Amino acid sequence: MKKLFDYAAKYLEKRDWKDLAMIKFCLFSTGILAGIRIPEKYKKQAGCAAAVVFAVTYIPLMAKFISVVMEKPADGQ
Repeated sequence: MKKLFDYAAKYLEKRDWKDLAMIKFCLFSTGILAGIRIPEKYKKQAGCAAAVVFAVTYIPLMAKFISVVMEKPADGQ
């Protein structure tokens, strides 16, 4: 678990406010997908919109995170 937190800290050091905004949109859309109470007639549209936002934000975020995890450690670490 400590290793995961180390990766997350390293990731955040290399990102700017736009990446953090994407994380927030990604989490928001995940919340909608997880079942926020939406009237039945709007559930399909909300779910589709949330799925699109999730995909558009999750894929680039994970690509950046994986690049941080795959980096070779600097000498002395």
